[in-house]
Amino acid sequence: MQVFELQKFGLDGLIGSDRAIPIPGYGEVLVKLKAVSLNYRDLLIIKGLYNPNLPLPIIPLSDGVGEVVKVGENVTKVQTGDRVASIFMQDWLSGHLSKKAAKSALCGEINGVLAEYVIFPEDSIVSVPQHLTDAEAATLPCAGVTAWNALIEGGLKPGDTVLILGTGGVSLFSLQFAQIVGARVIATSSSEEKLVRVKELGAFAGINYQTNPHWEKEVLSLTEGVGVDYIVEVGGAGTLAKSLKAVRFGGNISLIGVLAGTQAQVNPLLAVMKGVSIRGIYVGSKTMFTAMNKAIAHNQIHPIVDRTFPITEIVSALKYLESGSHFGKISLIF
Repeated sequence: MQVFELQKFGLDGLIGSDRAIPIPGYGEVLVKLKAVSLNYRDLLIIKGLYNPNLPLPIIPLSDGVGEVVKVGENVTKVQTGDRVASIFMQDWLSGHLSKKAAKSALCGEINGVLAEYVIFPEDSIVSVPQHLTDAEAATLPCAGVTAWNALIEGGLKPGDTVLILGTGGVSLFSLQFAQIVGARVIATSSSEEKLVRVKELGAFAGINYQTNPHWEKEVLSLTEGVGVDYIVEVGGAGTLAKSLKAVRFGGNISLIGVLAGTQAQVNPLLAVMKGVSIRGIYVGSKTMFTAMNKAIAHNQIHPIVDRTFPITEIVSALKYLESGSHFGKISLIF
């Protein structure tokens, strides 16, 4: 592990662990990391599949939680001892996503959080709910905020029906947020065991897409031929055509991931004829993160953490993520 200093617009310097801990500057905060969590994006980055133009070398991972151990001059929003998490895009504080903010994603054009200490701009961190463990809180910045943006920011209402694809982090956060709103959830998975577990968490129906490859027809059957109001589309091009058939007229598809591939033939006419709203979701802002944390604290929600690894077993954790065996999130503890 290494100690590094992260400035607002990129890496300022890399400091070996045998050197002095860096001192935060004006408006900056030094955070001692306690836990990080993995996203599928991290796996793609490490395998060189996410962005061929990614500047290397780079420190990986975007989601971390830790303790503020020192603050710089003019810091007023946090203090020593606070437990905080990184926001995914360091410059997306509120409003709509901009090109500038998109370039501030951790482990994108700037370094990530797989380090013992990180210096963040004061505005680029948020306090986390007190009832969460470090392993749980580390899952919030990407998967949690993505699900919140997809559903709550997307206007989910009581009585709506949501379709979640798979049982990864974003999907299970979506299940939990749908429940606090009063919406019902249909889940898909290739594992009967996972379908049992997701129904125990509150989903009203589960569909095995391995044994039922035309799962969109089952979704229509479960909704009396109407279709679902919202789809949390983490599959991407490989599942979008089926999602367009499973969503109701005037429904909403939140396009998030690429788990089922990036290339497929999709007829856009169906979206036009059904009046479907397709909204690209690239995580979310600090304002969304803060609102989500209030809801998590108020409802005492616990993120679903499948396994926790020691930080020294990062390679094993990534291999476990790649296997697809996980149910929910994977965290690592320092």
